[in-house]
Amino acid sequence: MHVKTKDTVIVITGKDKGKKGKIIASFPKLNRVTVEGVNTVTKHQKSRNAMQPGGIIHKDMPIDASNVMLVCPKCGKATRVSHKIEKAVGDDGKARRNMIRVCKKCGAEID
Repeated sequence: MHVKTKDTVIVITGKDKGKKGKIIASFPKLNRVTVEGVNTVTKHQKSRNAMQPGGIIHKDMPIDASNVMLVCPKCGKATRVSHKIEKAVGDDGKARRNMIRVCKKCGAEID
């Protein structure tokens, strides 16, 4: 998946098109993400006990990950994500490869 939890994204299609928000939760197996303030539904909840009162609750529901685009933290534009391979040496002396997400517009590292 091209986005992770705590990334800032913009919605590119659907009823909330153009809204920006931070990813609260991601579900890679389902290819869905929950973005704060996007795809909000109203739920009428019954009172369970004195500590949990009833009422109308607004809840953010997941949307498909293909409907959001990552916002670059450096240039502030919506961008597609490319990957750069960085070679590093681990603690045990073995060579490791790290995949770093990179902005396609300005070339800044996202991770």
